[in-house]
Order: sequence, then structure tokens, then C-alpha cells
Amino acid sequence: MIDFVRGILACREMEYVVVDVNGIGYRVWCPNPFLPSLQEGKEVTFYIHYHVREDAHLLYGFTTREEQQVFRKLLGVSGIGPKVALGALSGAKPEAVITAIQNENVNFLTKLPGIGKKTAQRIVLDLKDKLGMPEGASLLAHDLGLGDDGINTGKLANSWSEAKEALLGLGYNESEADRALAAIRGKCADTEPVEVIMRHALQALFKL
Repeated sequence: MIDFVRGILACREMEYVVVDVNGIGYRVWCPNPFLPSLQEGKEVTFYIHYHVREDAHLLYGFTTREEQQVFRKLLGVSGIGPKVALGALSGAKPEAVITAIQNENVNFLTKLPGIGKKTAQRIVLDLKDKLGMPEGASLLAHDLGLGDDGINTGKLANSWSEAKEALLGLGYNESEADRALAAIRGKCADTEPVEVIMRHALQALFKL
């Protein structure tokens, strides 16, 4: 069983990164490959969930233990697979997901990628009494960036700025990044997670 992978970040794609560990490239699927803290050529550590299918052995990686733990709890809910669990963590911090579940905040959960109302209700039913807050995490809504409606406003407000930083990290200059983001303003709502904004921005850059 693989618990973590540490190596040099070789490349980043829309849904995964490749980590070079002593000359072997491991493809690691993660919530947000374009986090500013993930820089190509730098050493990174991903805490791994090793997922085996009939046709593939997949590595799902997280920059914190808390993300890894919440991901595994979500996988225990009937009908939720790795793609949906990964999408949930791309839209909110693990503390926010835990708080929403404990508070039965279905509205918040349905704002996360891939989660509809019935799935959100099932998550609350299955996990409400099974999740503990990570040590040192706050239960206060303002600490998690939650608005009155339960939406992670801090995360959403930062999505566009994180997307710009990611574009700069990929080697695009500020003018190119600004033009790409301006071109997709009408296609991406402010509630979109950063990886969706990045996907549209990169497509726009190919056309500019």
C-alpha cells in the first residue's frame, strides 16, 4: 500500500500531476493541480489513496492528511466514486466539508462539483456522526470562508486570482493571463472552482 509520494513535480495537467520519484514518473490525480504552492521542478509530497479497478491502478493524492481522510470518508458513501469525492475537495477545504456535513448544510454540499441534492442528503445521512474536525481546525463559519448561505465565499473569491497565478506559473505573462481570463468571463460563473476556470483559460489561450 502506498501512503505518500515525495519527489519532484515534473508536470501539471488539468486533472493530475506527474511526480518524478528517482526517475519514475507517478501520475497522481488531485483536487487542484494548479495550486500556486505546486510548482514544477520543486519537491512535493502527496498523501496517497491507492485505488484499484479491474482496468487500472490509480493514485489519488492530497497535500494534507485532512484531505486524504475526508476523501476516504466520502468514498464510503454509497454511490460516490473517486471522481465525485475529488471534485468535492476541489471546491472546498476539508474543514468546510466536515462542517457542512455536521450542520446538515445540504445547500453548501450541492454547490460542490458533481454533488446533487440527493447525493448531498446521502452524504449527511451516512457521515454526520462519523466525521471529526481535524485537530486545530475551527468550526466557525467565518474561519472557513462560509457565507450565510453556506457557500465557501473565500474559496470562490480567490478562484480567479488563483487561476491567474497558475497561468503565470505555467510561463504565460501577465498580459496573456489577463486576456485569457477576460475572454472566458462570460463562460465561467464566479462560483466555478479554479480548475474549471483554468481549463477554459487554457483553451482560450490556444485561440488567442
